[in-house]
Amino acid sequence: MGDAKTLVEAKIAGKKVMVFSKIGCPYCSKAKNTLSKYLGNGLSESDYEVLEIGDLANCSAIQDYLESITGARSVPRVFINQKFVGGGDDVVAKDKSGELKKLLGA
Repeated sequence: MGDAKTLVEAKIAGKKVMVFSKIGCPYCSKAKNTLSKYLGNGLSESDYEVLEIGDLANCSAIQDYLESITGARSVPRVFINQKFVGGGDDVVAKDKSGELKKLLGA
């Protein structure tokens, strides 16, 4: 768990927007598609990262640690400015309400 904790915390601390995702997950695609609309419009490539955890050897440990800090181990787990903002449906809802734009400073 130590390695997973270190990895997750470093990723969250290092990016304005950090998404923990799995390829082929429809909710992950929903979150990534919504966030990508802001690239170049309040969100730079260097401030945004998606980590596809499905093929990582420590995938389960990463999900266990994400559960310990967010309350669920499902993906996506989306963080903006080091704060957990939710999953795919949450990101879409925040986009529709205008909250996502404010969080991104767009």
